[in-house]
Amino acid sequence: MAAETITIRTNPALDRALEILTADGTNRSAAITAAVVEAAQRRERAAAMRRAVLQMPRVPNTGVSIADEIIRERYGDER
Repeated sequence: MAAETITIRTNPALDRALEILTADGTNRSAAITAAVVEAAQRRERAAAMRRAVLQMPRVPNTGVSIADEIIRERYGDER
């Protein structure tokens, strides 16, 4: 497959990110390629984790709210 050129518009946030990614001497093209590949890998891992959680057996409803228990542990019954 032939390499394809991608054009992007920069903005201050992207310029700053590129400064960080190229500070070690990495060229812009390699830095952008690595960032896109890493972002795709993170997205795939997150999707796989969501699928795994959804396939886990459900715990019977105990009537206990985990969120309420965490709040109670942090703040006591004063809420």
